[in-house]
Amino acid sequence: MMKRFLTLLALLGMLAVGSPAFAQEAPADTAPAATETAQTAPSASAEAPAAANTEAPPAEAEAPPTLDSGDTAWMLTSTMLVILMTIPGLALFYGGLARAKNMLSVLMHVFVIFCLMTLLWCIYGYSLAFSGEGSVVGNLDKLFLAGVTTESLNGSMPEYVWVAFQSTFAAITTALIVGSFAERIKFSAVLIFAILWYTFSYVPMAHIVWGGGFLGADGALDFAGGTVVHINAGIAGLVGAYLLGKRIGFGKEAFRPHSLTLTMVGASLLWVGWFGFNAGSAAAANGVAGLAFVNTILATAVATLAWISGEAIFKGKPSSLGAASGAVAGLVAITPAAGFVGPVGSIIIGGAAGFVCLWGVNGLKKLLGADDAFDVFGVHGVGGILGAILTGVFAATELGGQGYGEGVTLVSQVIVQVKSVLVTIVWSGVVAFVSYKIADVLVGLRVTEEQEREGLDIASHGESAYHY
Repeated sequence: MMKRFLTLLALLGMLAVGSPAFAQEAPADTAPAATETAQTAPSASAEAPAAANTEAPPAEAEAPPTLDSGDTAWMLTSTMLVILMTIPGLALFYGGLARAKNMLSVLMHVFVIFCLMTLLWCIYGYSLAFSGEGSVVGNLDKLFLAGVTTESLNGSMPEYVWVAFQSTFAAITTALIVGSFAERIKFSAVLIFAILWYTFSYVPMAHIVWGGGFLGADGALDFAGGTVVHINAGIAGLVGAYLLGKRIGFGKEAFRPHSLTLTMVGASLLWVGWFGFNAGSAAAANGVAGLAFVNTILATAVATLAWISGEAIFKGKPSSLGAASGAVAGLVAITPAAGFVGPVGSIIIGGAAGFVCLWGVNGLKKLLGADDAFDVFGVHGVGGILGAILTGVFAATELGGQGYGEGVTLVSQVIVQVKSVLVTIVWSGVVAFVSYKIADVLVGLRVTEEQEREGLDIASHGESAYHY
């Protein structure tokens, strides 16, 4: 199957060779990290290296950024939508998948991680990710948001708005991981791991791809977080599932979700919030935001239909859990491509995600042998990898996309996309392994067998979600 896929890419690449390259739109209208603040280092812009090496005539100098109230209003709205994705969207999606005795535990993991990550983002995360010219990490010039004022701008919005928007990405990425090790981990271990992984994996990856780092300089396309968010979190979740081991009774008992109603509500909130995630990553209220909006609708709808079709074929019946999971798979896969591909590309990516992620949470999960409780890797890891690579394919203007940079062909772009996927897998995997081990040494990762059987709601928090 892989050989056939690579052959297809090669054939598509041959069609792209010799065709004129199409200039990529200005970063301020495409990717979240590409907008340039009034006080940000030149590396924060994809065009900065050229500007640094060539002194443009005064007549061609770029106009200073100016505040646009429409862009600002859209970005404030997008920020709130991404918060909706996390709390309550992700919390309810995961909570419904848990057994009733662990419902509050899952909600606490997501809720508290959101609080902790947004705080750390404003202390040092934003500075390390979006200031400085390092290839791997930025600097501490904006520690505690130093230099960020009501007058400083990021593109056409106040820099404070950009800080808030990006803080929600940091928070939800870390929160995604908890679905892999749910129902058997100590709450203190979750927090220690989250701080370490966020600091040494999320923040550097955000800089590497969006903040002027080496993958961004290579031309890696990641509109809203295929590598930075989904692959990053999916790999960390898989490592955690291995290190914590399987839940007691896994493979012997039926681990049924306690409320598919809540899971469907959570998935619906995720879909609504994802418009802020994807369309907000245009960093402006413009045509690219509209394209990302439409692509988010199409890919998600098609992935849902593909997933339940696969279930009907292979299992005999389509399920509500399958519909919810398919929707999330489509959202994940279109994330890196949302502002780069056309509607037809989004339909193909969504359809592929529905079928491939269905395999990811069934066949691949069995092959890996890990107890990834809520299929973080099967959906976010697999869907993120698929979406990141296909972004390089369907961004081609010949296939309805927005085009590549000057001198870039389909094949060369796909190679860059594969490189970004591999870098993310290795980086996140190593950091996650070390972070789990440190948490294990400090407080221990797993609760006792007695506490696990009792449920983490009582064992960790002294309360129950339901009273009968």
